[in-house]
Amino acid sequence: MTEQTATQKKEEWVPKGDLQKVVDPVWLLNEAPRETQFITGSEAAREAIRRCNVDCAISYPITPQSETMQQVGYLYDEGYLKDYYRAEEEIGVMTAIGGASRAGVRSLTATSGPGLMRGMEAIASWPGARTPLVLLNMCRVINTPLAIQPDNIEISFLLNTGILHAHAEHQQDFFDYTLAAFMVSEEVDVTLPAVVSVDGFFVTHARGKVSMPSEEFKLPPRDGWRSAVPAMDNENPPARLSRDAPIQKSNFISYHMHASWQQEVFAAVERSARHWRKYIGDLIEVVNPDAEEFLIASGSAVSQSREAVRQEGEAGRKVGLVKVKTIRPWPRKEIIAAVKHAKRILIPEFNQAGWLHKEVCSTLYGKCDAQISGGPRVYGGMTMPTEMILDWLAEARKGNLQ
Repeated sequence: MTEQTATQKKEEWVPKGDLQKVVDPVWLLNEAPRETQFITGSEAAREAIRRCNVDCAISYPITPQSETMQQVGYLYDEGYLKDYYRAEEEIGVMTAIGGASRAGVRSLTATSGPGLMRGMEAIASWPGARTPLVLLNMCRVINTPLAIQPDNIEISFLLNTGILHAHAEHQQDFFDYTLAAFMVSEEVDVTLPAVVSVDGFFVTHARGKVSMPSEEFKLPPRDGWRSAVPAMDNENPPARLSRDAPIQKSNFISYHMHASWQQEVFAAVERSARHWRKYIGDLIEVVNPDAEEFLIASGSAVSQSREAVRQEGEAGRKVGLVKVKTIRPWPRKEIIAAVKHAKRILIPEFNQAGWLHKEVCSTLYGKCDAQISGGPRVYGGMTMPTEMILDWLAEARKGNLQ
């Protein structure tokens, strides 16, 4: 190929993102015709991002997330993203993607377990800076001894940061929640980062049916000026990173300003609930709402719980299920209403600490007379056989669980 031919081909190349049609996000998620493919969770994330109209993505490899951002690199090569690069390590990634969001562009990154912990200093600063962006979190063990297997303990470290958080059960959720997260994050009365977590390997590397609208459609672009705080003008320096200099001073006014700013961040988390509902429906899903025994779960534990509910039904026993879709905003009122007649509640989790159990207990304290048991729990990469949930239900009926 001559240099002239290569130049001509380059001039003729059209980014595939430019060929997509911008459509209403509610229509895209709820009404657009869909076709089903049998793909992995990482591929589901890729297909969501293909339709998300992303401006900038920054990556750093860590198992089990690496494959997803590798797929994003392919999208960049095809012209679905405007900018993409691999940073030097996780705190560099999280700092840089926060800067991209401050500049007013739609921003994406992803990580897993130890990578999230390494970047936590920067991640925790995102809500206060009002940086709408999406972080895809493929959960894995963070504890010593080192392991790369599924364990969602890192979600507990994000609960009180002011970050929006959805927990996907399967590949379909991972696709839908990613699209929804961008739109909710960028709502003018929200303007906060959003995390979409999924249990690594169980979802990321396994295949499932994913129903998707045509790739010819994409979300509307981000409007950097339609925001709770203005985007930084990087074309006309100096650009101030700190928008409120008095907060840096040690006096009563700075304390009050910081406190009120935190109050506003967490109020914005609550305001986001109505926007999540536009795209993913109710913040919880309830199976067998008239049951007296319930399982409450999020993420992959929901799938195991569904099978337990099915087997109990075959045995003539009705067990209910509450699937929690969003961890932040926390669907407090919905959970109280769903289990108001429950006598026994189990909370299966893929972590040792029982962060979901703690959230449920604080929600139902004084609101429900049910016996609430934190478990079963598996961690460190263990699976949760349905038989384990069935055994716990049997023990709960005998009164052997605390």
